[in-house]
Amino acid sequence: MLKARVITALILLGVFLVALFLLPDAGWAGFVAIVIGGAAWEWGGLAGFAPNKRLPYALVTALLSVTLYLALTGPMVGGTRTVYVLACLFWLVVVPLWLRRKWRLGNGSVAVAVGWIVLLPAGLALVQLRGISPYLVFAVMAAIWTADIAAYFTGRAFGRHRLAPRISPGKTWEGALGAVIAVVGYGLSILAWQGRLSGNAAAVFGAVGGLILLTGVSIAGDLLESLLKRQAGLKDSGQLLPGHGGILDRIDSLASALPLAGLALSIIYR
Repeated sequence: MLKARVITALILLGVFLVALFLLPDAGWAGFVAIVIGGAAWEWGGLAGFAPNKRLPYALVTALLSVTLYLALTGPMVGGTRTVYVLACLFWLVVVPLWLRRKWRLGNGSVAVAVGWIVLLPAGLALVQLRGISPYLVFAVMAAIWTADIAAYFTGRAFGRHRLAPRISPGKTWEGALGAVIAVVGYGLSILAWQGRLSGNAAAVFGAVGGLILLTGVSIAGDLLESLLKRQAGLKDSGQLLPGHGGILDRIDSLASALPLAGLALSIIYR
């Protein structure tokens, strides 16, 4: 299992880097749409969609991903920022209530709409941030990977207090704190290297607050998918990626964090 996991991870990283740095803008948008469509297929499984409903939902979601990008092509303001604000409100307000009350997704219009709220803003952020710089996309994604890795190893080493025992028993508060510290250190190092802090205390405090929020939202994304899988009686969202489960298993934290990054950068690059 470990060998399959490592091989799959290397292949995924290679495909991702080639797509991110070598594809033209249209090719990258198409690549993102395929990923979003695959994730929508798995979302249909979590929601319990009938087989004849899952494929149309995945195709429509992929098409909406491209349509949303084309409709909002241009400066990162106006409609783009509205999409990100709505997505951030979902992750910062609705999801904590969802996790607390353990709502069920169901297989009706709510499941359809929530899937789009989870997936489409993240896809839009991937395309628009790459339009600014592919290194920007990589930096944001690296922050989330840093959070995941730090949470895992810190939790294993020091974890004593469970974060959400009825949703994801393996996660601990100590692991979450380790993720926060690692992401703050990573983010401040990148910003300092770019000269964006310049000894400005307000900029440092603002950056620390944003990085803490980014980490918390990424954890919320992971927990929401864990809850939905538990309610659906599934171990993984899919079987597409040997040793890793499905697409949603790989992008759950990214789906929640990318809209927040997109919102912040829509302000910086307005």
